[in-house]
Amino acid sequence: MPAERSPIDTAKFAAARRAVDFVQDGMKLGLGTGSTAAWMVRCLAERVREEGLRVQGVPTSSRTADLARELGIPVVTLDEARWLDLTIDGADEFDSEFNLIKGGGAALLQEKIVATASDRMIVIADAAKEVAQLGAFPLPVEVIPFGWQSTRMLIEEALIGLDVLGREVTLRRSGEAPLLTDEKNYILDLHLTRIGHPRQLALTLNQIAGVVENGLFIDICDTVVVGHGDGRVTVRDLESGLTEDGQVDLGASRNIFADLGE
Repeated sequence: MPAERSPIDTAKFAAARRAVDFVQDGMKLGLGTGSTAAWMVRCLAERVREEGLRVQGVPTSSRTADLARELGIPVVTLDEARWLDLTIDGADEFDSEFNLIKGGGAALLQEKIVATASDRMIVIADAAKEVAQLGAFPLPVEVIPFGWQSTRMLIEEALIGLDVLGREVTLRRSGEAPLLTDEKNYILDLHLTRIGHPRQLALTLNQIAGVVENGLFIDICDTVVVGHGDGRVTVRDLESGLTEDGQVDLGASRNIFADLGE
């Protein structure tokens, strides 16, 4: 393990390495977006290269698509795949019921479409992403650019009657300009501090004109793989309630760490 890798990076790698063990030959896979998902794509590519694993990947963003192609993972569209065996993605937060906040990488729309078109979703995360209650991480909401300020006002009004601690709503930017998603939409970040009823909030947000999708993933995640800074991993399955602890060999994949520019 190169010395410059932080414990958080090591934890992300450990979770990603363990998660790709669930991939079987011939699977159609949803490939997530973000720093943790990038480790997963690297680990998956290593299996494709060294084991001859045959898979088809459906990326959840142009960034993931570019990385997968660069590393030799066959990429298809969701329309071509039609249905997926498994999606592996990261999360910005998750709770004990495997409710998630996603969208820190501005790919929440494609991520949610791909995850819900899969038989199973595995979330990979470092231990810091587990929370007792969602909301410390700002909740992303994707909105169309037309009338976005009116949409923001409607969101702020809706939050008044909901069980949240904060109601600040900010436009996510890239430099001086609004950040654009792959679908050319904007992202509003909701600084809520605490979300008392995630399901109610998700339903309320998606009823507001101008909102495309929100970053609350409810009843979508099946399994969480948590990585730790020393290479330990914990696999938790929601349906069975089982927890499995293990250890990832960190020294076996120096090549993955060597050129990952995340």
